[in-house]
Amino acid sequence: MKSFGSKPWLLPQPVLIIGTYDNEGKANAMNAAWGGQWDMHEIMISLGSHQTTDNLKVNSELTVAFATTKTLVAADYVGIVSGRNTPDKMERTGWTAEKAPNVNAPMFRELPLTLECRVKQKLDESETGYYLIAEIVNIVCDEQYLGDDGQPDVERMQLITYDPVHHTYIELGKTVGKAFSDGKQLKQT
Repeated sequence: MKSFGSKPWLLPQPVLIIGTYDNEGKANAMNAAWGGQWDMHEIMISLGSHQTTDNLKVNSELTVAFATTKTLVAADYVGIVSGRNTPDKMERTGWTAEKAPNVNAPMFRELPLTLECRVKQKLDESETGYYLIAEIVNIVCDEQYLGDDGQPDVERMQLITYDPVHHTYIELGKTVGKAFSDGKQLKQT
């Protein structure tokens, strides 16, 4: 085994697109790679100082969507360009913003699955950012990405993950097993 020391290599990393409104109601999006499920109804995201964190000071509601193969270029763009410096940032993405049904934050039609969230807590807040804990209020999925069972179909969405080792994006693949079921083969009866 080769040792690499401490690195931010928890894999896979979701490519999260955070939607917020500024104090004038203008939609903004940013790409955040370091986030995940906190518990059943909460998520945690590591945020540096961005237009998004400025917006969350004004309005503590946000959306968190998942980037796809089709939205990869625009998703990467909103991660490398700041809304603080680029007033037409959202226009350049080509994304269509609309108000989320349950929170005062934008959803983007081009992103298939969106979590509507409210800020619950900010940990280790400083001028350089903080860890955001947000409550999931609702989940919205474009109906074209629902499976035969009426649930979101992750394979159909072509979600991408961030590879922090090589700084690339990888499309999530096929289903290979059934959680909370396949391991039962090893249980003793």
